[in-house]
Amino acid sequence: MNSAAPAEAPVLVRTEGRLGHLVLNRPRAINALNREMVDLIDAALAEWEKDDAVRAVVVTGAGERGLCAGGDVRAVRADVLAGRPEQAAAFWRAEYLMNARIARFPKPYVVVMDGITMGGGVGVSAHGDVRVVTERSRVAMPETGIGFVPDVGGTYLLSRAPGELGTHLALTGAAVGAGDALLCGLADHFVPSARLEDFTAALAGGTWGEVSAVVREYAQPAPEGELAGERAWIDACYAADSVEEIVRRLSDHGERAAKEAAETILSKSPTSLKVTLAAVRRARALPSLEAVLNQEFRVSCAALAAPDFAEGVRAQVVDKDRNPRWSPATLAEVSQGDVEGFFAPLGDGELGLVSLP
Repeated sequence: MNSAAPAEAPVLVRTEGRLGHLVLNRPRAINALNREMVDLIDAALAEWEKDDAVRAVVVTGAGERGLCAGGDVRAVRADVLAGRPEQAAAFWRAEYLMNARIARFPKPYVVVMDGITMGGGVGVSAHGDVRVVTERSRVAMPETGIGFVPDVGGTYLLSRAPGELGTHLALTGAAVGAGDALLCGLADHFVPSARLEDFTAALAGGTWGEVSAVVREYAQPAPEGELAGERAWIDACYAADSVEEIVRRLSDHGERAAKEAAETILSKSPTSLKVTLAAVRRARALPSLEAVLNQEFRVSCAALAAPDFAEGVRAQVVDKDRNPRWSPATLAEVSQGDVEGFFAPLGDGELGLVSLP
């Protein structure tokens, strides 16, 4: 692989000293991931795994707005509407295999989650070894708002957040800042954005010891988040066994933030909400990221055949009228059988990742 990529490439791949550097390079789209980007990232990591000259990898995003706004759902919707769901499924297969590679990458994988880091951006970052957030970070899995379900290993991460914080973030799609990302296990260290250039330059040595020393030099205490002070109502309300009961508890709770969470949830796709709750709860019982990614692939493929994904992307991304017409329109209309259908085995079409400890 060349030490540098053309400036117009959607992922800039280069080496600097003993450091491999990946720059997500679609700044006008807040670096939203498409298939070409996934393939470029995966190929670079596959080569650097075997290259003794590369001791560590750092991932950043081009532009000022964020690391990555998520997957290119506009393109996925276009495939669905054109009768090409197999192309969307192929994109997710490649992306989830990349997520697994990131999690098992044998060298330090450092990612700078500056600015917007959502959906597929979480998959590129939050399975890494050294996950850095800044005062500008906004981290979220907002899929229920587009008629989809948290994926890219998101249900693995959220199911392992303290208490019911992950359930709260999964259902509401709420974005959190640095302090709350650290609390929820989505990040490891806080570095002020003004020091990021120096931080990444200092990583060029690349060994574990050198990376750890650089992190110790640049990391600072994160600004205080909000969720720690809201654990009481979050844990009490989201422990319920159904979305309907969660909403009821939130609505009846005295905290204003709880009532606002209920209102937010009720604006999301009813089908996505019920499937998301089931996915997060099931992910808690699964032994590994690979097992969860296998489950997420089944759910994602099933979502292609449901109406809410195309409608949600239309309302939020394409037309931007923010007025999705969900089908079914209410939680009561989504049966347990409807939910179970999203988890049905795919036979020869399974993702097929082998579960590792």
